[in-house]
Amino acid sequence: MSMKLYVGGLAYSVTDEELEAFFAEQGKVVSATVIKDRDTGRSKGFGFVEMEDIKEGQAAIKELNGKELNGRAIVVNEARPREERRPNDNFRRRY
Repeated sequence: MSMKLYVGGLAYSVTDEELEAFFAEQGKVVSATVIKDRDTGRSKGFGFVEMEDIKEGQAAIKELNGKELNGRAIVVNEARPREERRPNDNFRRRY
């Protein structure tokens, strides 16, 4: 069973490939995604990494939380399930 990790504090220059390579030392990476702003395409400074195995995910948290990637100390912890968001009522009223 896989484990999804939240990675915060990323430098804006970090790419999906760099993120994947950084975590690959801890085990098999299923996916690595840096979250980007929808309008500008710029990194938002965080991302998600999915590790193939829970033990590898836990090892990645232990080993990489607080480590430096591209000059910034990153935060690594287990990702929380995505919360459902309500449609923005203000948006509908204006248009």
